[in-house]
Amino acid sequence: MGRGKCSAILVSLGFTLLVCSASVVAAETHVVGDSKGWGFSVSYDSWSSGKTFAAGDTLVFNYQAGVHNAVAVSSSEYRSCKVRSASDAAATASGTARFDLRKGVNYFICGVPGHCAAGMKIRVVAN
Repeated sequence: MGRGKCSAILVSLGFTLLVCSASVVAAETHVVGDSKGWGFSVSYDSWSSGKTFAAGDTLVFNYQAGVHNAVAVSSSEYRSCKVRSASDAAATASGTARFDLRKGVNYFICGVPGHCAAGMKIRVVAN
C-alpha cells in the first residue's frame, strides 16, 4: 500500500508540473515592421493585426539612427502625436529601441515632428 500511495503522489506531482510548465509561455520578441523596420513604408495597423501579443513580450524597433526614434506614449499622446518630453524621444534615437509590453493597450510613436502624423505610430494590445 505504501508504494501505491507514493506512485500516485509522484504521478500527481508530475502532472501538476506538466500543467504548470505548459501554462508558462516564453515571452516572444516581435520586430516591428519585420524586415522593413520602423519607417514610412509599413502600415503598422496591418502589421500588428495578424499577430498575438502577450504581456512580457518585447517589441523591437529598428530604424535609421538620427532620422527616426521610437517612444512609448499614453493614449492621448498617441492620438495627438505629441511626445511628452524631448528627452524621451532623444533616448531612443540610436537606431534600435526595445520595449517590454505590459498587459492591455500599449502605444508607440516616432517623436520626430510630422512622422507620427505620417503613419509612424502603432497600438498593440497585449493579453
